[in-house]
Amino acid sequence: MQLSSKTRLLGAAATELEELATDLGQPAYRGKQIFEAIYRQRVVSVEAISTLPASMRSDLLARGITVGALSIEGKFTSEDGTIRYLIGLEDGETVETVWMPEGDGGETGDGSEAGEAPAGRTWSRATICVSSQVGCAVNCRFCLTAALGVKRNLTAGEIVGQVCAALRDRGVTPPEDRVNLVFMGMGEPFLNYEPFMSAVRLLVDGVGIPESRMTVSTAGIVTKVHEFGLEAIRPKLAISLNGSNDLLRERLMPLNRKWDLKQILTAARSFPLRPRERLTFEYVLLRDVNDSDANARELAELIRGIRAKVNLIALNPGPGIDFETPEPDRILKFQQVLVSCGIPTFVRRPRGRDIFAACGQLKRTVELATISGVSPD
Repeated sequence: MQLSSKTRLLGAAATELEELATDLGQPAYRGKQIFEAIYRQRVVSVEAISTLPASMRSDLLARGITVGALSIEGKFTSEDGTIRYLIGLEDGETVETVWMPEGDGGETGDGSEAGEAPAGRTWSRATICVSSQVGCAVNCRFCLTAALGVKRNLTAGEIVGQVCAALRDRGVTPPEDRVNLVFMGMGEPFLNYEPFMSAVRLLVDGVGIPESRMTVSTAGIVTKVHEFGLEAIRPKLAISLNGSNDLLRERLMPLNRKWDLKQILTAARSFPLRPRERLTFEYVLLRDVNDSDANARELAELIRGIRAKVNLIALNPGPGIDFETPEPDRILKFQQVLVSCGIPTFVRRPRGRDIFAACGQLKRTVELATISGVSPD
């Protein structure tokens, strides 16, 4: 790890921290102590790394080396217990991170039911929805985040830092406490691939969240889907389809002009699934646009033969979104058509709609507060 006048420790791997320690004239194991402190213990300052000798802490401070912990600038709590965090970054930009108690309405990834506590504990699982970019470049027509465009990619430290900030705020410690991660917040993770994957490795090795409890969602960056399948450590994969044919999907997701359904589904069919693993196809239902029985049958035919499940997401409305949410009976009928075709299909329960924390609603609370009347806790 290169020494500089200002170095943030958060985002550094264990080997980099060992190099830092030796550069400072300290034994390499001091780097492991720093790694443990910033990821597992989630300290926010160099002074708080109590396992280091005082002389080393002073040396780090004198060189301008900081932990780089992220601050919570705003916190909004939904009537359903969901918490939406506005996370401040060093350059003044912000991203949003969502805490969902009892999970996000999907499967846990470890075989347990939502709300089930480990033996002898009162803890119920939770899911953290993590952002990978400031804004998003994909421009899905039904998503509030798309209106921001993309400002920049997040670093590995900024991705991990969101998780650490939420865990500190909730007083939760993985792996003892069951936490799932979904990389489904602001941004397209596969357009920020290397920092995203570095963050995944740090979350596994440092924070202590198993890869089996992580899911990443992509709009279909086909080249990265192939690369992702070769990773030794990787979350489960979810692919957003949202259209049952190319004409419809291109209307909703302009990215389809570059990577169409044939390319995406070819990549999905060749994806190296692990034992008992399924791909997830996500499908946002828009009233009278992509929610007909014919759309459901078309979707079933597209993904037939792939070891996969479908998550149906009823549109979460917001200002400037020119689509409507289907009626509950239409959602149920769409699900029934897919199930009748032999495809496991789940309806994702919306979380935090009242505070603009649900899927597709993230658009930085500071911008929405004046529109919606939402105010921080």
